[in-house]
Amino acid sequence: MTGLTPALSAPAGPGVRTVTDAVRRAAPALLAFACVRLLSLVVLAVWSRAAGSSPHQLLSARWDSLWYARVAEHGYGYTLDLGGGRVHSDLAFFPLLPWLERSLAACSPLSAADAGLLVSALSSLFAAWALFLVGERVYGRRAGIALAALWAALPVSVVQSMAYSESLFTALAAWGVYAVLSGRWVWAGCCALLAGATRPVGAAVVAAVWVAAAVALASGGRWRTAWRAERRMLLGVALAPLGWLAYVVWVGAREGEALGYLRVQGGWGNGFDGGLAFASFVGGRLASPGGALAGAGLLAGVVLVLWLYARGVRQGQPLPLLVYAGVVLLLALTAKGYFGSKPRLMLPAFPLVLPLAVALARLRTRWAAAVLGAVALASALYGAFWLNGTGPP
Repeated sequence: MTGLTPALSAPAGPGVRTVTDAVRRAAPALLAFACVRLLSLVVLAVWSRAAGSSPHQLLSARWDSLWYARVAEHGYGYTLDLGGGRVHSDLAFFPLLPWLERSLAACSPLSAADAGLLVSALSSLFAAWALFLVGERVYGRRAGIALAALWAALPVSVVQSMAYSESLFTALAAWGVYAVLSGRWVWAGCCALLAGATRPVGAAVVAAVWVAAAVALASGGRWRTAWRAERRMLLGVALAPLGWLAYVVWVGAREGEALGYLRVQGGWGNGFDGGLAFASFVGGRLASPGGALAGAGLLAGVVLVLWLYARGVRQGQPLPLLVYAGVVLLLALTAKGYFGSKPRLMLPAFPLVLPLAVALARLRTRWAAAVLGAVALASALYGAFWLNGTGPP
């Protein structure tokens, strides 16, 4: 495929007027996404059986999944004192996923953990749909299909099938960014609100909405008449931060201090130090004879994601995509804490995959399928190995 250039002013697709038409148009992307995810689950099941572990438990009842299910079943208030100033509080987990788990469990025979799996499965499909629309709008239909498929085949994409909040967040974030690109400001604000109630990085969606709105108003010279002419835009801007802000304020009131949420995160060893702790971690691995290879791999990974972001800038990605991906990347790389989770924290930064999707879309179909199949298999093997390891993803 040639001539892949941004086309923001063009409609996303001809004649897409109903949900049925929209689903039919996105069907190839959704099918490719589902096939890649199915391969990952099959490989995980085979690997786990050989390792004597349960794939169901790995996906639904370990690590963060347990915390979300506990909140869904019992509400907030559980803490785990590990000593040395480390206090793990369930207040670190934003409420939308456990609320959905509780609601589904209340009206079905599903447990909260299994409800979390269902939410992730459905959310990942909606995320793939939004990714297809974003890719199609910016670089064409084949790029949209490639973006959805490649996001399913990322090395840590097995998290998309876990009872974690990444799939739910990415779905809300991707639809929010697409709403900004297509000028649906109230929808963008609502998606940003819900994304902000899902994960702390919801601030990235808020930033995308705010910056895009500010640029639109400034470029049109509409600051003085904005209230009369751009009410829907301003409503979206006002709605965007409410989910994130409401939960942080609620935690602060519960903890009796304005910055209570930051203290809760500090109990988990999380926080922001400009990337010093992560740089020290990577440097320590590089300086260690036994960890030099791992350190080099980490450094190469950081260089790769920075290169992909720079490539997106050079390709002329729309500003909302660049702002959103940039904030997600910045928060992931400058946070301290458990460094094994950094690849997972960058999973929602789907615009980083766009340059790869454009390259894949330019290949002939059979070559694109072969490349995608190889990448998907490698990702499935890595995901099975990763989940059957000792540390949390």
